[in-house]
Amino acid sequence: MFARFKTRSYEPENIDVGTYTPEEYEGCLVELRRVNRWMGDSRTLAQTLFRQVQAERLTSFSVLDVGAGSGELLRVTANWARHTKRTFRGVGLELNQRSAEAIRDESSTYAELTAVRGDALRLPFHDKKFDYAICSLFTHHFNEAQIIRILEEMDRVAQRKIFVIDLHRHPMAYLLYTTLGKLVLHTRLLREDGALSILKSFNKQELRTLGESAKLANVTVDRHFPFRLVLSGTSRLSGSTPLRVGAAAVDRAA
Repeated sequence: MFARFKTRSYEPENIDVGTYTPEEYEGCLVELRRVNRWMGDSRTLAQTLFRQVQAERLTSFSVLDVGAGSGELLRVTANWARHTKRTFRGVGLELNQRSAEAIRDESSTYAELTAVRGDALRLPFHDKKFDYAICSLFTHHFNEAQIIRILEEMDRVAQRKIFVIDLHRHPMAYLLYTTLGKLVLHTRLLREDGALSILKSFNKQELRTLGESAKLANVTVDRHFPFRLVLSGTSRLSGSTPLRVGAAAVDRAA
């Protein structure tokens, strides 16, 4: 059993090849929000991005979420910014049209959030457009060359720092997901893809090597409970000033 965790799997998930119904996709969006809350992605964001904003004493900041799904982490960030009386502008980038629509639909009470359709390999934004770029449970869907490209693009558009949250490829994570997960997950899409996602994910050294290959500065990879890894790196091209948050802070791509 343990041999399969030595290297990443490259088997495509249902979400990658489109082997799902519209109803399954809608159910996946709903359950994925619960999983993110249960499995600590919001907590991980608080321990990384929010802590960084506080350390830099920012009263306003902007964030690009690459592969944002339904935009749950952007709404978490918006709520934190409101609570701490900071000005915030967030953009969720999604290639999938339904996900981009979900960001808009579910963020209707968040004027500070915008959804943009676009390719993570060619981000449709100017250099240093945002203070931070983040992604969560996204990079494991790609091969190494593509991941390096995504990191380079995130670094290009981020003035301050990037944060990449993804799964830790660990036998215990897989065992818990394939046993306890069956009791709480109702959609086939999430049950099957979630287990495969763990096999496609990373160990600390693999993720660090990807960050270094993308020539990020000050690369770190930290473990976060439960079974999360966070790659962070500062911008190689700091010095230019990003547009401040507000109506002109983001590109309005179609």
